[in-house]
Amino acid sequence: MRKDRLHSIPNLKEQRAVLRNNMTPAEEELWRLLRKHRLSGHKFRRQHSIGSYIVDFYCASEKLVIEVDGSVHDTAEAIANDKVRDETLQHLGYKIIRIRNSKVFDCPELVLQRIVETVQSK
Repeated sequence: MRKDRLHSIPNLKEQRAVLRNNMTPAEEELWRLLRKHRLSGHKFRRQHSIGSYIVDFYCASEKLVIEVDGSVHDTAEAIANDKVRDETLQHLGYKIIRIRNSKVFDCPELVLQRIVETVQSK
């Protein structure tokens, strides 16, 4: 995969827009906490494409991907797909954080702390 074609691939633009306009409640809540450089001044994008994947949140300066997972990610097939996806992104140099929907609502301060710790652990 060519480096210049790794991000924001044009043929995924429409799908990214659909996902941005139909975020899950947990994604909306995490976006509220991350947007406008609220987390230690870091800029996050939502529904950003990297290669053929569209990630929930992405911080370019830290090469950090955040995925917010609900029960749909609990099937054997989804677990296997997520593993391949994570391994592919990690091979390309990205850090991946997976957060359960419930954690976003139940303990948002711990979620943000985990993100900050990941950013600081360069």
